[in-house]
Amino acid sequence: MTSQLRRAAASIPTNIAEGAGRDGDAELARFLVIAFGSANETEYLMLLAKDLGYLQSDEYEPLTKLTQEVKRMLTPFINKLKADR
Repeated sequence: MTSQLRRAAASIPTNIAEGAGRDGDAELARFLVIAFGSANETEYLMLLAKDLGYLQSDEYEPLTKLTQEVKRMLTPFINKLKADR
């Protein structure tokens, strides 16, 4: 689970960076959607880790808030890029 959580979390900025290096807004939007999916996966894996007792609530809360903030930043960016098509 640790390895999967690390991969999911690392995938968020990796996909943002890859999308930024692509040609055009459509490609960027596609990679931002993938990053959003990785953020969802990260959020779920942290919840699972908490539910299984591997992550304490005082550790879980700030981490999940940060993940949710990333998702809140990605959403309007994705919507803007899709609207401009």
